Amino acid sequence: MARFDGKVAFVTGGGTGIGLACAQAIVKDGGRVMLAARREDVLREAARSLGPAAAFVSCDVTDDASVEAAIAAAEAKLGPLNLAVNAAASGSGGAVLRTPAADFQRGLATELTGLYRCLRAEALAMQRAGGGSIVNVSSIAAVLTHRWMTPYCVAKAGVNMLTRCAADELGPLGIRVNAVMPSLVETPLVAMLIGDASVREEYLRRIPLNRLGKPEDVGRFVAGLLGDEASWVTGQCIGVDGGHTLRQGPDLVAFFQKFLPAEG
Repeated sequence: MARFDGKVAFVTGGGTGIGLACAQAIVKDGGRVMLAARREDVLREAARSLGPAAAFVSCDVTDDASVEAAIAAAEAKLGPLNLAVNAAASGSGGAVLRTPAADFQRGLATELTGLYRCLRAEALAMQRAGGGSIVNVSSIAAVLTHRWMTPYCVAKAGVNMLTRCAADELGPLGIRVNAVMPSLVETPLVAMLIGDASVREEYLRRIPLNRLGKPEDVGRFVAGLLGDEASWVTGQCIGVDGGHTLRQGPDLVAFFQKFLPAEG
């Protein structure tokens, strides 16, 4: 019997990158997956690549009604919800003295508030199903400063504490909540970073294993956290980062200065 036989998963940010890699790992181990993201064309192709065990639904994690409708669609099409991965992401940068509060808040809207919105809806569905397992995709930025990336760092630090608080509250309901903290992973979202030789070198010199991550590095680990072999693991925020958190966060100021106003 495969690890996820009879299990249903909901994956935000499921059309590309880490979210899709998590979905691939779940399907490979016998699960069924509802992919959720904003771009329907990308979702359709991702679901096609996964085969009949996958479906998709358009979802905007910054909107309550959209998230609730997406969870309802997953339950209606695939059955009771047992697993969830929150991988929807955005990116932002800017100096503290040049980032208005409104821009700071926008940086939190997807990464933190959007994740909370999804986690709550997933947990309510899992309560109806009798329990489940949730993995949030955080970042090394939750624990290591990144200059000119304050909104992102603060959001990811919030994700870690949200993970711990949710695990504490939801444990009695049989719902586990954990988080993974990747370093730089080769995904479309960070293509501009990866395409810059100086940025690649900045990351590589801070990663003991001396390579960037691949989506499947994270996807396979997330599947392990979701599975029954981790049934006594909850509230943990775990680096999946080539050892990056042993060292320092990257200094990307020179990269951002190409596009953003200087601190002054």
